[in-house]
Amino acid sequence: MGTLVMKFGGQSLGTTAALTQVLSIVLHEYERQDRLILVVSALEGVTDAVLEALQLAHHNQKRGYRRIAATLRTRHLALTDELPLGTSERKTIQAEIDRMLSEMLDIFQKVADANLPALTPERIDTVLGVGERLAARIVAALVRQNNIRAVALDADKFIITDDRFGNALPDLATSRQRITENLLPMLERKIVPVITGFIGSTRDGRPTTLGRGGTDYTASVVAVCAAASEMWMWTDVDGLMTTDPHEMDDARLIPRMNYQEVSEMAFFGARILHTRMAYPLIEPKIPFRVKNVFKPQQPGTLVDGIGQGSQPKAVTVIQGIGLFTDRSGPTNNVSALINDTLQVAIGSRSEFTFISQAAQRSFFCFVIPTSSNPNVFDEAMQKIEQALNALAPSLFAWQLIPVNVITVVGAQ
Repeated sequence: MGTLVMKFGGQSLGTTAALTQVLSIVLHEYERQDRLILVVSALEGVTDAVLEALQLAHHNQKRGYRRIAATLRTRHLALTDELPLGTSERKTIQAEIDRMLSEMLDIFQKVADANLPALTPERIDTVLGVGERLAARIVAALVRQNNIRAVALDADKFIITDDRFGNALPDLATSRQRITENLLPMLERKIVPVITGFIGSTRDGRPTTLGRGGTDYTASVVAVCAAASEMWMWTDVDGLMTTDPHEMDDARLIPRMNYQEVSEMAFFGARILHTRMAYPLIEPKIPFRVKNVFKPQQPGTLVDGIGQGSQPKAVTVIQGIGLFTDRSGPTNNVSALINDTLQVAIGSRSEFTFISQAAQRSFFCFVIPTSSNPNVFDEAMQKIEQALNALAPSLFAWQLIPVNVITVVGAQ
């Protein structure tokens, strides 16, 4: 059957019932596939909590970031207590949880002591992937408990990226070499790697992240570098839908799409896809499916290179921030300021920017990534307004408004 890469999102990992379902899927596919690779996200909400704690550390609010760390510890330990793990395995995982959270607190303390004027994307990336590291250990332990050799692997050892911290691009050639040397021998020995999504590192070993929702991207990079025959993305909906099923009751499943359609869908608001995850799969023509972890028998949505007509397939809506001024002129400084502010506020730069200028007016639209916590929108608006006001003498007077970008997706 070849090599299958399966990615599990945070919604699939946060409860005993969900992890039991994940285990059932893994056991079933382990018997069917020649080689199996798992890529996991952090538990739902963990990355947002870590980012909040980091910002509290930046403001030297020890009680706040320690409270969040304690809550994360309680949540992960409670989950391991509920799982059918042996005593030795459970103690090992609990020790790993304590170790990683202790290292996280050390980083927070260094941030607090540094008293820097702003959190840089590079500093944010040093700690933002802790949720994926914790989740990988838990999933690997659960799989091992069922007589399958599995090992948790941190992707920063073999997903090598550039230094665009917060939104890094993988170097496929170097990553393929690392995966060939370190990952493929495990597959030949029938070991199941459980890989952390979202994180990577530069060539000189500095931690990076692939943008919010980047576990999808990790899975596609791993699939390409390991010459996988197929990739499956497990989530909490039946597949890719004609519109957001959380917003519209009449949303329908799309049985098949091509790479271009999915790329546009992700770019303009599909919440369950990273904006760049489909690109690595196009040249090697690796198909992927989006499936419901709670309905594994359902086929989900198949994505490959085959066109399916020219009719519209989906409508997406993505939230953004609009800025306008009654002046025209250079805007590079505004764009850089907004992206730097978004990086601190939500842990990611904007994936999409729309700029329009006329003789007497300039307009910007910055999209808030759908993978961000919905509660950060007001905070992002506030921080951008503060940043613009701080530079008011050197900038035009900008006004901020919330906007929605509506897109109809379909092959041409």
